[in-house]
Amino acid sequence: MDTTPYWFDTAPIREFPKLERDLEVDVAVIGGGITGITAAYLLQQSGASVALLEREQFVSRDTGHTTAHLTYVTDVRLSELVRNFGENHAQAAWDAGLAAIQQIQENVKTEAIACELVSVPGYLHAPANAADADEIERLKRDAELAAQFGFDARFLDQVPYVKAPGVRFANQAKFHPRKYLAALLEIIAAKGAHVFAQSDVQEITDEPLSVNANGHSIRAKFVVIATHVPLQGVTGTVSAALFQTKLAPYSTYVVGAKIPRGSVPEASFWDTSDPYDYLRIDAHDDHDYAIYGGEDHKTGQGGDAGQHFAKLEKKLMELIPHAQIDHRWSGQVIETNDGLPFIGETAPRQFVATGFAGNGMTFGTLAAMMARDAFAGVQNPWRELFDVHRKKLHGGTWDYLRENKDYPFYFLKDRLARAEAESLESIRHGEGKIIKLHGERVAAFRDENGALSLKSAICPHMGCIVHWNEAERTWDCPCHGSRFKANGDVIAGPAEKGLAEPKER
Repeated sequence: MDTTPYWFDTAPIREFPKLERDLEVDVAVIGGGITGITAAYLLQQSGASVALLEREQFVSRDTGHTTAHLTYVTDVRLSELVRNFGENHAQAAWDAGLAAIQQIQENVKTEAIACELVSVPGYLHAPANAADADEIERLKRDAELAAQFGFDARFLDQVPYVKAPGVRFANQAKFHPRKYLAALLEIIAAKGAHVFAQSDVQEITDEPLSVNANGHSIRAKFVVIATHVPLQGVTGTVSAALFQTKLAPYSTYVVGAKIPRGSVPEASFWDTSDPYDYLRIDAHDDHDYAIYGGEDHKTGQGGDAGQHFAKLEKKLMELIPHAQIDHRWSGQVIETNDGLPFIGETAPRQFVATGFAGNGMTFGTLAAMMARDAFAGVQNPWRELFDVHRKKLHGGTWDYLRENKDYPFYFLKDRLARAEAESLESIRHGEGKIIKLHGERVAAFRDENGALSLKSAICPHMGCIVHWNEAERTWDCPCHGSRFKANGDVIAGPAEKGLAEPKER
């Protein structure tokens, strides 16, 4: 059986040259996975000169061994995040993942990247035939909290196909990671970035800040260390050792299999076991493909890997009896002492990112966004949340939304996080919902007599999507507080006029 990841067989990445001369750039990025490549791309887009170095070949290690789920749902359950860190911090962590998905979608659209990116629902569910009353209540609580924080989440008595209770999260995604990153590599190289493979960084020195590899030096104003487990860099030995005690590497196992077309919904699934199992289904023309993972254990402590693959294959065959397994591989995830990643500067002008757990694609992308902002001196909403020097986070009095309302993500969040009502018929008497009508988001209200009022859901002030306020029967703007009657007339500013008529009815 093929023991290389499925992604390798379906997306080659060309080899890049070694570093063979000294250079001077604005930013040196170390690491050729999703964090490093995305950081190089975003930094270049913002006007910085960049050198990107990878020890082996690009996307050949941890990013290349992923299952590539794109989800804002963290490994730590939302109810647990709230209990440990407070509602503000919990919402901020999930917002961060959503912002990363948006960034990937924006990159794909801007660069016209063919990487099989599709939006799908994600299902968190109890293990099949093992749901008890306590677990069902926890799932209901997670759905309730997610909806409270502005995400489209709904408890289901039975998740499709697995037939176990769970939560449906709309607007998750999946893609082909090597196709996506191969395209970004070609783009940055074509635009003048210095891209080097087979260039193992041996030392990072200060005054002047330099990265040394292959006997050559790259001087930089800023260094991004995107190596899964961070290099020590210019951090002191004691500090680096203490930081390592906050990290725990886990091995995870994956099998890939062809399955009959349409036999399982195209979606992402993961259960509430510890360790949990996870599944993604990709649709193809003549078959579908299942990628199934789990059997995690601390690296070096799991015994015979063959036993873990055998258990995983047995579970997949029980779940999808007609699966034809043709790939298996293993990867590694890094967990932290408090369940949130570490992203930020360990020393002045030295930026690191690690501890993504099962959210490597999203938190890796987020880390790249934060590195870009750190270099540019832009205040990032998640800087303190993921600070590498943080102590225990508490709920406190931090007004997360108010303090970060001007960050561009928050003008778009509602368009990204909330799904619309399925149809006008789903709207009950006295109820308002956002629906999608002829490709446009519409604020729809049905009065007690059954008459419908349809208005654009876009606030005329700054373009945010309004929310339905059931208690007051008003449309309220979450960005700057404008309020509108059920029929769209303005009640209070800063909007100076009511909701517009929809383009089509």
